[in-house]
Amino acid sequence: MTVQDIAYVEFHVADADKTAAGLATDYGFAVRPLPGPQRPGTTARLAVQGSVRLVLVSAADPEHPVAESVRRHGDAVAVLALRCTDPAAVRRAALAAGAADLPERGLVGGFGELALRPVDDQDPVLAVAGPGGLLRSLDHVAICVPGGQLARTVAYAGSALGLGEIFGEFIEVGAQAMDSRVVQSASGRVTFTLLEPDLGREPGQIDAFLAGHGGAGVQHLAFETGDIARAVRELGGRGVEFLSTPGTYYEQLAERVAECAIPVETLRELHVLVDEDHGGQLFQIFARSTHPRRTFFLELIERRGAGTFGSANIKALYEAVERQRAAAGDH
Repeated sequence: MTVQDIAYVEFHVADADKTAAGLATDYGFAVRPLPGPQRPGTTARLAVQGSVRLVLVSAADPEHPVAESVRRHGDAVAVLALRCTDPAAVRRAALAAGAADLPERGLVGGFGELALRPVDDQDPVLAVAGPGGLLRSLDHVAICVPGGQLARTVAYAGSALGLGEIFGEFIEVGAQAMDSRVVQSASGRVTFTLLEPDLGREPGQIDAFLAGHGGAGVQHLAFETGDIARAVRELGGRGVEFLSTPGTYYEQLAERVAECAIPVETLRELHVLVDEDHGGQLFQIFARSTHPRRTFFLELIERRGAGTFGSANIKALYEAVERQRAAAGDH
C-alpha cells in the first residue's frame, strides 16, 4: 500500500478560470483542460509546472457541493490525490483507521473536510506533463488541526498512509505557542507538516486559520525550486509579494550556520531564511497571503542536501506570518 507521492492537489474555488489565470500570471503555471471525466455542474482547469499539478474546480450553481465548500472555507484545498502502488489497499487501511468512506468520488476522509484520493499511474491527470519553470515539485503540505488533535492526526497518517514521523518542534512566540510534527512517506516525496495551537496560550495564527477556514485544512503548499534567489527575484517582478524578515535574523545567522551556500547579503536582500540539518542546508520564504480570509498562502523552498527541516526556521516563519497578521489588523 506504499504511498509514493502527491499526484495532484485539488482546490475548490469560486472561479476556476480566474484562479488559473492568476497562477499563470504570478507563478508561471501553464493552464490545461482537465483530462478525464468532468464532475457534473463544474468548471475544472489544470495548472501545471514541473511535477506540480493543481486541479481547480468551481461550480456556478450555489447549491452544488463545490460551491458549498467554497462558502464554508473560501478558496481552499479540498482533495490531496496520492499516487500509490495499490490504491485499494490504501483505501482499506484508511477506512480501518476510521476514515469516512466517500466512494462516489473515489475519496476517503483525511483531515477535517480535507479528503484523500488514492490513485495509481493510470489516473489521467498524471499524463499531463508540466513545462519546466522556476517551480519543480511540491516539497510539503502544511495542515492545521484543532488543539488536542495532533497526536491522533499523526497516528492516522501512520496507520492509514504509512507516513512516519521525522521531526517535531514546540514553538513559542510571546504568549502564543503551537506544536508541530512532520510526517513523511518512505519515498520522501509525501511530506505533511501538521500544526496545532496550544490551547493553554493566547490565540495565534493557527487559531486564526482554524476560525477563518472553518476547521482543519491546508494552510500552505511549499514549492521546491532549484534557485530560490532567482525565483524570488523573478516572481517578485511578476508582482508576487514575500514576507519580510528582520535584519537581526541575519546578524545572528553566523551562530547557527558556519558557512552559507548562498551569500548572506543575498539572503538579507531577498528576506530568505536559511537552516540546516545533518544532510545540508535549506532556504525558505513565504509569499504574502492574497486570500480574502488570509487562510492560505504559498512557500518557496530550495534544498541543498537537507532532507528534513532544521529547527530554527519554523519559529522565524511563524513570526513572519504574525507580522503580516498584525499589519493587516488581525487580532
